[in-house]
Amino acid sequence: MDREKMLSNPKETIRVIQENNFTFQKRFGQNFLIDDYVIDKIIKASNINKDSNVLEIGPGIGTLTQHLAENAGRVVAVEIDNKLIPILEKTLAQYDNVQVINGDIMKQDIGAIFDGNPFSIVANLPYYITTPIIMSLLESRVPADTITVMIQKEVAERMQAGPGSKDYGALSLAVQYYSEPYLAANVPPNCFMPRPNVGSAVIRLSILKEPPVDVKDEKHMFSLIRAAFNQRRKTLVNAVKNYDGLDYKREELEQALRDLGYDERIRGEALTLEEFARFSNKLQGF
Repeated sequence: MDREKMLSNPKETIRVIQENNFTFQKRFGQNFLIDDYVIDKIIKASNINKDSNVLEIGPGIGTLTQHLAENAGRVVAVEIDNKLIPILEKTLAQYDNVQVINGDIMKQDIGAIFDGNPFSIVANLPYYITTPIIMSLLESRVPADTITVMIQKEVAERMQAGPGSKDYGALSLAVQYYSEPYLAANVPPNCFMPRPNVGSAVIRLSILKEPPVDVKDEKHMFSLIRAAFNQRRKTLVNAVKNYDGLDYKREELEQALRDLGYDERIRGEALTLEEFARFSNKLQGF
């Protein structure tokens, strides 16, 4: 397709919006991409090819979808805003490898969409619901190979942060337990319509077949992690002792840390994922 006629051309986006009397819905966090270079970055980062199955979340008017259709074998796009469905029927009319589903991605049986065949997830995610969507995909162990998404820059930095940095937290550890994050590009606000108030970033999460650490009870480990970062200025012992849902005495926590060779005054933000796994296992007698 002629790139001048694709929706990544701002003039074409404006034409489609005006022609269809479309108004942006703040509750859906709609910011449409209008930059070819950024879309090319997303496509490249996702590693898709003509044999790929792609699930797109929130296609909007179909800007990224058009490029996915040009580069992938099959594209299934899930859009929650029913007012966009007739627009997508027009903007994607020439692509016979695209299917649009009107629905909430959080309520879809994602594993059944491609009948058990491998697929990749690609999306320009609404920023207000970025973390819930990504964590739902990861925690449900959706059978995708990669998740390549445009998200708020600050959130992307937290996902790939390491111990000791200000961005390091429960989200960092959760994402890195299920995947290997790679920050592919930073994206300024002028690449969107309307412009968001924050910077954005493209991040690829390569889904791990097995967790990178040996933990006997991952639910227990993540309770410890949430406790540690719920009060990150406190020592790990104090943060865990004060956390609802965990019932440990100070002496138990301090002894577990000493047995592992850690200072009992250590803060949670200093521990790696592997160290949290060891701490969790130790407290549970493994």
